[in-house]
Amino acid sequence: MIIVQTPLRVSLFGGGTDFPTYYNAHGGCVLSFTIDKYIFVTIKKRFDDLLRVGYTRTEMTESIDEIEHELIRESLRKTGFDMGLEITTMGDIPSAGSGLGSSSTVTVGALHAMYTQMGEIVPAERLAREACEIEIDVLGKPIGIQDQYIAAFGGLRFMEFQTNGEVFVDRVEINEKTQRALNQNLMLFFTGITRKSAKILKEQKSNIDQRLAILGQLKEMAQVARRDLVTGKIDTIGELLHESWQMKKQLASTISNGAIDDMYTQAREAGAIGGKITGAGGGGFLLLYCPYEKQEIVRDALGLQELPFKIERDGSKVIFNYNRSY
Repeated sequence: MIIVQTPLRVSLFGGGTDFPTYYNAHGGCVLSFTIDKYIFVTIKKRFDDLLRVGYTRTEMTESIDEIEHELIRESLRKTGFDMGLEITTMGDIPSAGSGLGSSSTVTVGALHAMYTQMGEIVPAERLAREACEIEIDVLGKPIGIQDQYIAAFGGLRFMEFQTNGEVFVDRVEINEKTQRALNQNLMLFFTGITRKSAKILKEQKSNIDQRLAILGQLKEMAQVARRDLVTGKIDTIGELLHESWQMKKQLASTISNGAIDDMYTQAREAGAIGGKITGAGGGGFLLLYCPYEKQEIVRDALGLQELPFKIERDGSKVIFNYNRSY
């Protein structure tokens, strides 16, 4: 049996500029980090030739074509497996509509597990690239490419997407004091709203040509935030989050709604400096930057379930590998 642990992520700045439609013409960049919440993919050989896939339901099939879990199905195709495997996925949070990049995390983790089963050591760049091919090229999802890369590489990263298709992933090196403050001042709350991100992202993608000025500003904010973190200007992150959230809401009509706006206003009035809905928007988790001394007031004001977290330094990795040979 093999177990692969792949982290979920929080995107801070630059989301939207990682759509191929945008960066192929203008170049893009994002500032993101992984968190210590994970999706685990297990894989083992079966005695028979059946394929068993376990997630919120269980599938038992005789061929890849019959598998309904599209991410697992296409990962099997990509890696060349066609029979005699058992694969399960388990997450630290409900995966549907979380806004923490769970779909891409599953894809990266599944590819990693399958290649490990084959005895191949595959670099993070290839895992990310092939996950993008599965989700965007094969399945036609209207998404960007930052989630696949941050899940594969892990840590606090500044990612640049070049017009020629190249992707540069740089670790943002911050000192221990800044890292501690960032972990301490960021909060995640579950809004209680789950949503299908595809509809929001499809509208956002179709609006790109009309939102070039906003996307350019979001890209600049990612660059400014990176410089501020490196130089230890931690509180400007909250101010930038607030400014970028006002802009992001203009990218698509359903990124926010009345309920989300009310939550955000309550958090700000209670002491949070800034924040955003993670991922595509519309629901999932609310990220807030809030000074530690105001956090209890914010918790009381919101009354929402909090997800305590810390920044995870590592990306997708094998945490158990036991292949018995006779």
